Amino acid sequence: MITKKLFEAVLINPALSGCNNLHIVSGYATAAMAFHHIQTLLKKNLDVSIHLLIGMCPQDGLSETNHRAFQQLSQEEYRNNFECSYVVNSIPVHSKVYAWCKNEKPLQAFIGSANYTQNAFGSSQMEAVSEGDPQKCHGYFELISKDSIYCTHVDAENSIQIYNDKDYFRRRTPKVRGISKSRKGNKTELDALPSVKISFLDRHGELPQRSGLNWGQRLRRDPNQAYIRVPLDVARTNFFPPVSVHFTVLTDDGKVLICTRAQDYGKAIHTPHNNSLIGEYFRNRLGLANGQPITVGDLRRHGRTNIEFYKIDDETYYMDFS
Repeated sequence: MITKKLFEAVLINPALSGCNNLHIVSGYATAAMAFHHIQTLLKKNLDVSIHLLIGMCPQDGLSETNHRAFQQLSQEEYRNNFECSYVVNSIPVHSKVYAWCKNEKPLQAFIGSANYTQNAFGSSQMEAVSEGDPQKCHGYFELISKDSIYCTHVDAENSIQIYNDKDYFRRRTPKVRGISKSRKGNKTELDALPSVKISFLDRHGELPQRSGLNWGQRLRRDPNQAYIRVPLDVARTNFFPPVSVHFTVLTDDGKVLICTRAQDYGKAIHTPHNNSLIGEYFRNRLGLANGQPITVGDLRRHGRTNIEFYKIDDETYYMDFS
């Protein structure tokens, strides 16, 4: 039985031994985990195709953020390495099965308690897995896949319930910790969630010219490169995940960004596979050309000089720049 270093044992080492196809049945899963896994494999020069079946969709549906992010990963960013399907025509499937193949030949497999999430494969909770029969585990994947639909299928959203993230939060009622916030006056559904407000401005009320949103405004850099500065008092809490853990951000205008924290004490939020995505996003929101320096005046014309993050769960956040 394996109880330590599950990520390496279950998700990396078989690829180092020559396996190149991974078939997963998992009750629950997150797009941030898929991104983290693929990124880790690619950094090790391992070309692996991941086939993910999410089993609890008939009972619990899926959050909008994860649905959109799964589509983005499989259609755009990693279409040669990732595909995702939802169980639909079946009773809910709570199993966690990981079957590795070399080409189409099953060689190694694992079964246990770990969902395909960073929480399960990280250090924040105890999980256990054991090696299983590769043929039987792969056959189980094939059996379950008959009752599934690709996340990119035109009828996917009609086949399972896709919940607004705030509604999904209430249904699953995860325990979240961090900085809480209350507001007087009109209440919204977001008020139930822990939140933080982060200013783009420095302590002098100025927008930095070569850091933060303007990080790329220097020689030999993509001028769109940017990050969101995390104040020290926020960085020292557990509101955001630790450095190097990936998380999914749904924006108020419906975009999806997969982010992580970096730099000293995790003071910067950026998009790890392309540091320009955040800069492009905010320039688009502000009506600016790609690569154009952002000024305080641009932010004020938009109507605000800060953003607000709401924590839906440990791997999913909502970002408000409205």
